[in-house]
Amino acid sequence: MSTLFVLLQAAPKEQSTWMQLLPLLLILLVFYFFFIMPQSKKNKQQKKFREALKKGDKVVTIGGIHGKIVEVRETQVVIEVGNGIKMTVEKSAIAMDNQGIGQQK
Repeated sequence: MSTLFVLLQAAPKEQSTWMQLLPLLLILLVFYFFFIMPQSKKNKQQKKFREALKKGDKVVTIGGIHGKIVEVRETQVVIEVGNGIKMTVEKSAIAMDNQGIGQQK
């Protein structure tokens, strides 16, 4: 028991400020690389995808509606969902799909 007290007294009492902040900085760095950076990259890809929409592209809305673009406006697109039925949706409601749904086929 007395050995433990001797070891605790021998341990340094003060650490430098940098050593105290190092774990916090490492946590922030990991958080940035695993959460913020990938989300930022995904947002840029979605913006680029939505700006590149053109007539004839097959798309899926965030509500799950499949259609083909027949008209592109500044902030909206008109999609044909079948049998001549047309819907006007915001560009932000067009989902980007990993399988290339938004690419012309």
